[in-house]
Amino acid sequence: MGKRGSQRKSAESLGTNDDDSVSSSSADMSKLTLASGTEAVQQDSSLDSWLEALYEKRGSTREKALSLIIEAFTKNLQHQFVEKNFVTLLHQYLHSIKRGSAKEICLAARAIGLLAMTTNCEYKAHELLEESLRPLLEALKSGSEISKISHIIECLAVITFFGDNDGEESEGVMQIIWEFICQKTGSKSKLSPAVITTAISSWSFILSNANGCCLNSKNWQEAVSHFSTLLEKDDRSVRNAAGEALAILFEIGSKIKKDSADAIQQLEGKILYQVEDLSREAGGRGSNKEDLGSQRNLFRDLLKFLRDGSCPETSMKIGGDLLNTDTWSELIQLNLLKHFLGERFSKHMQENELLRSLFKFTLMKKHMSSGEKKLQKAQFASSHKEMTRALNKERNSSQLAKSGHFAACGSEW
Repeated sequence: MGKRGSQRKSAESLGTNDDDSVSSSSADMSKLTLASGTEAVQQDSSLDSWLEALYEKRGSTREKALSLIIEAFTKNLQHQFVEKNFVTLLHQYLHSIKRGSAKEICLAARAIGLLAMTTNCEYKAHELLEESLRPLLEALKSGSEISKISHIIECLAVITFFGDNDGEESEGVMQIIWEFICQKTGSKSKLSPAVITTAISSWSFILSNANGCCLNSKNWQEAVSHFSTLLEKDDRSVRNAAGEALAILFEIGSKIKKDSADAIQQLEGKILYQVEDLSREAGGRGSNKEDLGSQRNLFRDLLKFLRDGSCPETSMKIGGDLLNTDTWSELIQLNLLKHFLGERFSKHMQENELLRSLFKFTLMKKHMSSGEKKLQKAQFASSHKEMTRALNKERNSSQLAKSGHFAACGSEW
């Protein structure tokens, strides 16, 4: 049984050494608390070494370092590390955008987006946007790799969303993305459906935060008309993205529509017909049933919205709490951020005040980190042990008292 087993046996038989055991439990909890702090220090140390690796000349070394930094930033919020190293991180990420391979540019673009949503400082988020725009746009013009273009466009959407506090940059960024949606980039090769889908979702994401200030009656009609044509494309992801874009255009366009009522009424009639058709589309041979179901649900919601103004309401469980949306703008924001953060979206919603305030999401139940959970478990185990020792001590004392009583009775007989 070892030393701990012999101490427990001694305590149970003699009712002694309880103070020593309690001290041992307290020491165990102290070790756990220290271990949790040590994990954080080790993480910072690793991040420091990966940041240092971004200065290396070998591209593969920088790519590996970027991958590890992205994993760390996605897995946990890195507020303290960002506050200490914000300028250096941004500088090195932009260096990768300017000098790196297509793979390194994709990684750096994702890292820049994570940096924008990690800093709590509005000034730094805006500085990041201003410093990043030109390098990202230059990288966007060079090369035609699908993955690179998609990553840069999504990065532009995220940093504009979090960094443009007064709406000055949003219109320009939306215009650049619009060129990809309309395939007016000057490229001889046709853009893939994946790039067009990313461009539409990113454009809608920025618009959801701009509250229509980037649109006048003319370009609102242009956008609605173009997205109407995209509803007829063969690719389902393009059709769905176009449907969401139309939803937010009509959601924010109530004031704009008054200026050109006749032209807009004609557009609405055409779109109602298209949306109703897509909400009832039959699946052909080889079609994905899940994707088809998602399309039908989306366009049923859109049809209802266009007819009576009812926005779809959604609920997503985050830990023990619910994140609710009741506007198209919120739903579009939720979908893009879920896509950008992947399976770690829930953790970021629990720990990132910026995201919580965006969706007015309040944690009713306290979220605990893995270290806090270990500490709580240790405290419970310690409390349980102390209670067991106290009961054993009381039982032993009672047994000793009974033995003494019987011994006394035996002497009288």
